[in-house]
Amino acid sequence: MAQILNPLAAHIRTVKKRLIIIGATILVALMISFAFSGEMVAWLNRPFPNQLVFYGPTEALFASIKVSFLAAILASLPVIFYQCWKFIEPALLPKEQRWGIPLFALAGALFALGLIFCNLVILPLVIDFFVSFGMDRDVTPELSVGTYIDFNVKFLLIFGCAFELPLVLTILARVGVVTASVLAKYRKHAIMASLIVSAIVTPDATLFTMLLMAVPLMVLYEIGILGARIFGRGGPTEVSLPLDPDLPIGGPAGHRVR
Repeated sequence: MAQILNPLAAHIRTVKKRLIIIGATILVALMISFAFSGEMVAWLNRPFPNQLVFYGPTEALFASIKVSFLAAILASLPVIFYQCWKFIEPALLPKEQRWGIPLFALAGALFALGLIFCNLVILPLVIDFFVSFGMDRDVTPELSVGTYIDFNVKFLLIFGCAFELPLVLTILARVGVVTASVLAKYRKHAIMASLIVSAIVTPDATLFTMLLMAVPLMVLYEIGILGARIFGRGGPTEVSLPLDPDLPIGGPAGHRVR
C-alpha cells in the first residue's frame, strides 16, 4: 500500500507545484495588465462610436478586471503550456517528445489567431450591426462598460478556443481515432453541430451572431479534414497482441511496445 501511495503523493505534489506556478504567473500578469486596462478598454471600444458609461459604483472596476484577466491569460500562455508540457513529458516516448513543443506552440498560435480574427473582423461586424439596428429606429445607443466588455471577452474566448478545432481533428487523425474520410462523411452532422454550438455559446441568441460563429466553425472543420488527410494515418491502427499471455504488452514510458 505504501508503494502505491508514495508515487500517488509525489504525483499530487507535482500537480500542486505546477498549478501554483501557473496561478502565480497569472496573478503577476493580472497586476501588470491592470495598469493598462484603460488602454485595453479603449481598444475594444473602437467599433462603438460613443463613449461607454457605467451604472454602478463597481461596474467600471469589474470591467477593467475582466479585460485585465484576459490579457493576463494570454501573457501567461507560454508558462501555462510549458508547465503542462513538463507534466506530461515523462510519460512520452522520445519520438513523441519531439512533437510536443511544436504542437503546444501551434496551439498557442491558433488561439492567438482566433483572438485576432474575432477582434478585427467579427466584433466590429456584430457591434456595428446591433448599434445600427437601434439607431435606424431613432434609439440613442448608450452601452454600459460592464455589458460591453463582457460581450467582447466572451466572443474573444469563444473564437480563440474554436480555432483549435483543426489541430484537434488533425491530432485525432494522426493517432488513428478518426480518418479524413470519416470526417468528410459526417460533414452534414458537423454543420448541424456548428449551428447548435453557436446558438448555445454566443452571448446573444440572434441569427446574425449565430451565423458569424457557425460559418468560421464550418471553415475550420474543413481545414481539419485537410489536416487529417495530409497528416492522418489513413486508417485504424491494428495492434498485434503477443501469443504468449505471460509476455508483457507494455512498459514504462520510453519502453512501451507499439
